[in-house]
Amino acid sequence: MRTLTPEDRPREKLAAHGPGALGDNELLALVVGHGHGGATALDVANRLMAELGGLRGLSRVPPAALRRRGVGPVTAGRIVAAVELGRRSVVRAAPARLQVAAPVDAARYLLPRFASADVEQCGVLLLDARHRVLHARVLTRGTADAATMHPRDVFREAALAGAAALVLFHNHPSGDPLPSPEDLALTQRMVAAGEVMGIAVVDHVILGDSTYCSLRDLGKLTR
Repeated sequence: MRTLTPEDRPREKLAAHGPGALGDNELLALVVGHGHGGATALDVANRLMAELGGLRGLSRVPPAALRRRGVGPVTAGRIVAAVELGRRSVVRAAPARLQVAAPVDAARYLLPRFASADVEQCGVLLLDARHRVLHARVLTRGTADAATMHPRDVFREAALAGAAALVLFHNHPSGDPLPSPEDLALTQRMVAAGEVMGIAVVDHVILGDSTYCSLRDLGKLTR
């Protein structure tokens, strides 16, 4: 590929413009990696695409057939593996994300992940507009009996994730999930901040050893 200008070489094009800027032959050239016998990787890719009938043919060719066309075993393996990865990315649907329709849904998600910490951890479970889980993030870690979080940290995290709603959570290392007065006050601050930010605080779940307490269930989400 030395005859190509740097900006037209597949690797440089990929770095500068992303994979969408590359043709099928150029993407294949990157998988091939290097040429042989005076032919460049792009030459090899062009020949294979022509002989096999493009991507459709390439997606059906076994390694042995590639080797009969002068492709070494390592390169043939890379091509077949790349095709299989592409196939799997299409046929394997992404697993359905959990929808938090009730406090128990959030608790079942959070308990195995965060309840066993030996210090108090405070975090957020971020949800999309249909209250499906985006991800959970611990924001602060404290001592065995105290931790706190600030609205700015909570809603910065939510805004960066594009969340439409969130569940506050923290664990009680004592194992008792009943809320303290400080927990109730924090919840009210977060609900008020969420109204300003347009991101709903739909619950605050306190995690015990194997139990939980939902402030939504307790009717404590109002200011």
